[in-house]
Amino acid sequence: MSVTVDLDLLCEEPSADPVADLARGIDLLNEVKGDERGATLRIYRPSPTLAFGQRDVRLPGFEAARMAALRHGFEPVVRKAGGRAAAYHQGTLIIDHVQPEPDAMLGHTRRFQEFGALFADALRSVGVDAHIGELPGEYCAGEYSVYGTSHSGTASQYDDAASVKLVGTAQRVVTGAWLFTSVLVVTDSAPLRRVLDEVYQAMEIPMDPRTVGAVEDLVPGVSVDAVTEALLNTYRGSGKWNLDT
Repeated sequence: MSVTVDLDLLCEEPSADPVADLARGIDLLNEVKGDERGATLRIYRPSPTLAFGQRDVRLPGFEAARMAALRHGFEPVVRKAGGRAAAYHQGTLIIDHVQPEPDAMLGHTRRFQEFGALFADALRSVGVDAHIGELPGEYCAGEYSVYGTSHSGTASQYDDAASVKLVGTAQRVVTGAWLFTSVLVVTDSAPLRRVLDEVYQAMEIPMDPRTVGAVEDLVPGVSVDAVTEALLNTYRGSGKWNLDT
C-alpha cells in the first residue's frame, strides 16, 4: 500500500547569492535528515547562475569556461550533485524536493523515473508535447531529462519537430533522506543558449546549442506563474503527496 506524504511548500525569493541558494538545499536536506523538519518542496526563481558539476572542475578548460560564464553575467558555482554544467536565471524554476526515507539509496533510479513523469505531466497540462529521455547533444545530459517537441515551428530557431530540453534533474542521497533537484526552464532561453554554447566549447564537451530551450519556445505566451501552478496541481493530483500551502 502506498503512503501519502505530507509536504510543506516553500516558495522563496532568490538570495542574489547563487552559492547560498545551493547551500540552502543542502541545509534543508540536513534538517530533514535530522528530523528538524518534514518533507519539503522548495521552489524559487534563481539569479543568473552557471552551475558546474564536479567533473567539470578537473577539465583543462574549466577556468576559461568560468570566465565565459562571468562575461555573460552568470555567476559560476560548483554544485555537489552530479552532471555537467547547467545554466539558469529568473525565467527558470528551481525545484528542491527533500524527503526523509530510511533506505534512501534504494529508490535512486525510481525517483528519476517518477519525477520525470511528474514534470512531463505538468508540462503537458500547459500544452507542451513533453517526453522523457536524453536528447542527442543536450547540455548536462541525463537519461531522465524532460524535453518538449515542436510540431509547428512556433520558434524561429527550430525546425518542425525539433526537440529542446526543458527539465534537468539531479539528486543527492544521505543516510535517512534525499534531495531531488530539478531545473525547469520556462522563459528567455536565448541567454542560456549563448552562455552554454561558449562554456561547453571552452571545456571541449560536445553540446548542440539547438537543444537548449524553454517552455515559451513551444507554448508562446506561457508564464512562469502558470507553469508553477501547473506543477503544483500535478503534485496535488499525484496521490503521493499532501501539499501544505
